[in-house]
Amino acid sequence: MISYGENTIYTFVFHEDEQDLCKMEMRSFFGNDTSSNVLLSNVSIDPSRSPFMKERLEVLVDGSIEDIKDYVRTIRLDDMTFKVICLNDIRLGETEKIPHDERRKLEREVGLCIDAEPELDNPDRLFGLVNLDGTWRFGYYTKSESVWRHHMQRPRSYSTALSTRVARAVANIAVPHPEGVKAIDPCCGIGTVLIEARSMGIDMDGRDINPLAVVGARENLAHFKLDGSVKIGPISDVTAEYDAAIIDMPYNLVTYITPEDQLDMLKAARRFSKKLVVVSIEVIDEAIQKAGWKIVDRCEAKKGSFSRQVILCE
Repeated sequence: MISYGENTIYTFVFHEDEQDLCKMEMRSFFGNDTSSNVLLSNVSIDPSRSPFMKERLEVLVDGSIEDIKDYVRTIRLDDMTFKVICLNDIRLGETEKIPHDERRKLEREVGLCIDAEPELDNPDRLFGLVNLDGTWRFGYYTKSESVWRHHMQRPRSYSTALSTRVARAVANIAVPHPEGVKAIDPCCGIGTVLIEARSMGIDMDGRDINPLAVVGARENLAHFKLDGSVKIGPISDVTAEYDAAIIDMPYNLVTYITPEDQLDMLKAARRFSKKLVVVSIEVIDEAIQKAGWKIVDRCEAKKGSFSRQVILCE
């Protein structure tokens, strides 16, 4: 059963291979996760930040449908148009999907009680209606926009780079709440994580030892009209202090590094950052601990038979 003390509802969609990564992102955002595809919280997150969030409902009232109707009769929108959307187009937790015709009927019933002009295509205000475990909830509705899909069309790319979907989740795990946080990707490659971070308002610098990668990262950022500093140089040359860092450990033949190199990178990050997210195709717990980091959370991000470790350290 779901606990209903919270005032914001989030729904999620993910492939079974992505469930662990989705849950780790949830824990970073909300401090807890759920085995379901719906989560309730008092924390407000823009659903477009997550590659897994489907929508958000900021609850104004709960109860029966009649209770909802009584409430919406008090809403005053002046000259604004509106639309009501029923979220039960998929199974939510233990609540079964509501058939299409029934959802439309409920939307019309509630909408007719609002003293304003309905607009199906481009409403000024979106309202949401959802049934969870037999209780109806009504509130302000926000649908997630898949911004990360747009970033798949970047001009420069590596076959071994993180997918934009994984990169976005990793950026959120490192910096769930961006205000006042300064972050760095000191091995940024062509800027996959950097693009996702910058597009979400995360103040992240980029750096890479490979001059060609730096050129690619700068070109990719410019393509999406995103600001951001990307410097050439090894991680050992970082002198500024950061609140968070992300290291996607190189693993292809061109940029192969030894275990000793990995340890040096982790030690360098310990010097300039308070928090670290490591992405690795192999288990490197011993090196992480030798570098002075404590592992506080982790998951396995899978894609078919290929998997990466995503490890949060402090």
